[in-house]
Amino acid sequence: MDKNQLISEINRLKKEKNAVIMAHYYQMGDIQDIADHVGDSLALAQWAAKTDADIIVLCGVHFMGETAKILSPSKKVLVPDINAGCSLADSCPADAFEAFTTAHPDHTVISYVNTTAAVKALTDVVVTSTNAKKIVDQFPKDAKLIFGPDRNLGNYINSVTGRSMLLWDGACHVHEQFSVEKLVKLKSEHPDSLILAHPECKKTVLIMADFIGSTQALLNYATASDKKSFLVATESGILHEMQKQNPDKEFIPVPPNDSTCACNECNFMRLNTLEKLYNCLKDETPEILIDEEIRVKAVKPILRMLEMS
Repeated sequence: MDKNQLISEINRLKKEKNAVIMAHYYQMGDIQDIADHVGDSLALAQWAAKTDADIIVLCGVHFMGETAKILSPSKKVLVPDINAGCSLADSCPADAFEAFTTAHPDHTVISYVNTTAAVKALTDVVVTSTNAKKIVDQFPKDAKLIFGPDRNLGNYINSVTGRSMLLWDGACHVHEQFSVEKLVKLKSEHPDSLILAHPECKKTVLIMADFIGSTQALLNYATASDKKSFLVATESGILHEMQKQNPDKEFIPVPPNDSTCACNECNFMRLNTLEKLYNCLKDETPEILIDEEIRVKAVKPILRMLEMS
């Protein structure tokens, strides 16, 4: 089946099965273009909580499908590739995180959305990069807080809130790999370009940034700016929507340390393809299933996040 046939069949199956397709900004352009909703983790969670579709197809990584299932237990939640995991979520095993939080019983546990359902079940409130500062700011200044699993995001939130949250030592392999040296070289070649960086990046990259924000915030900033050129330090999938909304502007991906790559891609996000999306809708598999006891515990910190947002 060629690309046009795949698109036609996906749209037919979607209507036939009352399905909704949600895609993260880090997906390939073809998948973003066919999706009903394209957004960051917060937006995907909000849409999952509100949709009246019978089937949710989450084009992203595994934890995003889990989040949708936690919020919509009566709906069938599918993912195009069950192996589309997340290095950040994998850096925080639930048993180890439970031991960490148990060792600090007087701390409130804040977990980034990039975690498994089992870790969310150990959490008091979930955050995304969009709302992390806003939620942390709502706790008393002397509150004892644990933040996991992303140490770079945690350090950034500490720096902008004046906190000293206890951090879990995890990281996203994409945002860890940005090359400061290559960013310096790019900036010298494009001196008028603004540097946009995701807060999961290392501090050495964030120091150079003109604007730091979530995927959605970077998109909004670039769209509102009167500047015409941007160096973008986050997963390169977002460039598709940036270019779509701003055809007259230039978006240059910041490369990783690996000298063979011109842009920084998440190999897990790229596992999803149009063909897998078609098969997923046709066969209604792979399906996300969560133990009900874990789901009931995990939904509470997500709902608290949505309330505090």
